[in-house]
Amino acid sequence: MENGSTTGFALIGIGPGKVESMTLEAVELAKKADIRLYEAYTALWPKEELSKLEGLIGPIERIMRPALERPEILFEQAKSQSIAILVVGDPMQATTHIDFQLRAQQAGIPVQVAHGISITTLVPGSTGLSDYKFGRSTTLTYPYGDWIVTSPLEVMLKNQMQGLHTLVLFDLDPTGAGTGDQRPMQPKDAFVSIEKMAQKLSKSDVDGAIKKQASSLYESMCVLCSDLGTDDASMKTTTINNLGTLTGGRLNCMVFLANMSEMELEAVNRWK
Repeated sequence: MENGSTTGFALIGIGPGKVESMTLEAVELAKKADIRLYEAYTALWPKEELSKLEGLIGPIERIMRPALERPEILFEQAKSQSIAILVVGDPMQATTHIDFQLRAQQAGIPVQVAHGISITTLVPGSTGLSDYKFGRSTTLTYPYGDWIVTSPLEVMLKNQMQGLHTLVLFDLDPTGAGTGDQRPMQPKDAFVSIEKMAQKLSKSDVDGAIKKQASSLYESMCVLCSDLGTDDASMKTTTINNLGTLTGGRLNCMVFLANMSEMELEAVNRWK
């Protein structure tokens, strides 16, 4: 689908969750494709909006993580057909899609990209926080039995020590397999994960400065962001200690806050 080709791939960002937020380029590329595949494991659209999109561009099939990580079948199809892969947000924000693009190009298969609105740009703009003051982002994962990785909390605390906010994405797959049965993480799930990470961190040999920063973790402020970019968007400013008492939406994330300027503080206080 590159340079007028009628074969190959189009990685299409469909934006945060409604048809109206897609670019005209994205819509037209999707319409022209022979096959339209909705990648449904990194994020999800509301079902009614997906149906609306299908009515606009044509039939859509759902694919999961294994289809992109083991893409031999897709590569074979793309030699004779044009395939649009529809990705929530921006397709090039996930390493899976970058890897897919590189492997396809190495196989001589053309790949066109249509970018979309991403959560990484929505969050600073919606909350009123300066995008210059965000550090490395991270993802809260579900615990697997008694085991949980502590690196997300370490990222949050290191950023906070440097005066940087953290965009914290919430997991949507308790299995971690990316094959379906998603259950997007809710605020109460996020609090449980943070609590388990903090308990494990307190017993580890991690840097003492991080442990000291963790001592005030539960009083730290955060902004819960739900369904941004949709008509149901909402934000709530609270503390980590109260995070588990809040009600989220279909898809949630949060900003773990560091020191704020006077304007930033005024901005996030709107969501209390």
